[in-house]
Amino acid sequence: MLKYELIPAQLLHEGVVQKESFFEPGLVDRETVYLAHDKTYVDDLLDLQLDPKMVRRIGFPMSKSLVDRELYLIDGTIKACKEAFKYGVAFNTAGGTHHAGRDFGEGFCLLNDQAVAAAYLYEHKLAKKILIIDLDVHQGNGTAHIFEDHPDIITFSIHGEKNFPFKKEKSHFDLALTDGIDDMAYLDILVKALEKVMDFAEPEFVFYQAGVDVLATDKLGKFNLSPFGCKQRDIMVFQCCKERGIPVEVSMGGGYSPQIKDIVNAHVNTYRSAIDVFDL
Repeated sequence: MLKYELIPAQLLHEGVVQKESFFEPGLVDRETVYLAHDKTYVDDLLDLQLDPKMVRRIGFPMSKSLVDRELYLIDGTIKACKEAFKYGVAFNTAGGTHHAGRDFGEGFCLLNDQAVAAAYLYEHKLAKKILIIDLDVHQGNGTAHIFEDHPDIITFSIHGEKNFPFKKEKSHFDLALTDGIDDMAYLDILVKALEKVMDFAEPEFVFYQAGVDVLATDKLGKFNLSPFGCKQRDIMVFQCCKERGIPVEVSMGGGYSPQIKDIVNAHVNTYRSAIDVFDL
C-alpha cells in the first residue's frame, strides 16, 4: 500500500510532473457504480453488510474507510478519463482493481475502477467503442466478467497461465503466457497482439491497466521481465494509442517486488513513457 504514497512523491521529487498536474477525486455516487456492478452487491458493500464468505474472498476486513477508498479510486479514474480527452493520456496514481466482477470482489479488489469508468463513458455517450488493455501479470477476470457479452467494450488481457486467479473468466481476447517469459518473447507477442486487438475493437477510448508485477523481481508474478522490458511494454501501448489518435487512461495495477523502490521506479517509468510518447 505504501507505493500509492510514494509514486506521486517520486514523480514530484524527480520533476517528472509538477504539483499543478495533479487533481483530487471525490466520492463517486452509487448510481455510477451500478453501471458496472450488481446493485445488491454494491449496496451490501457500501452498507458494510457483505456476506462473510465474500469478505474472505476479497481479503480485507471491511471498514468505511476502505470502502470510501474504492469510491475515491473510481472517481479518480473517471476524472482521469476526462483529462485524457484533453491531453491524450491521464493517470490514476492507484486503481487497476481488475479482480472485482459484476457481483463479487476478489483478490483485494472491492470494485472495478476501470470497468465503472468504461461503463460511465459508454452510458454518457462519451465513447461508442472502448478497449480495456490489461497487462498485469494476473488476468483481469473481474473486468472480463463484467463485459463478457458487451459488444462495444472489449477486454484484452495478457497474463500468466498458471497464476492467480486460478479460475479464469473469458475476456474478448486472452493471452495466457508460460512462466519465465523474458523481455524479447513478451514484447514480440505484445506488438502483434496490440495490432490485432486494435483493428478488431476500433476503440474511441482505451483503458490501460499497467501492473508492474510482470517484473522478474516480483514475488507474486512468474514472468522474467526486466525494468527495461516493462518500460518498453508501456511505450508500445502508448505509441499504438498515439498513432491512432486514441486517448488512454492508465491505472497502476499490481506490483509486489520485495524492494519498494523496484515497484515505484517501474510505475514512474510508465509516467515517463507516456510523457515522452504524447509530448507532454
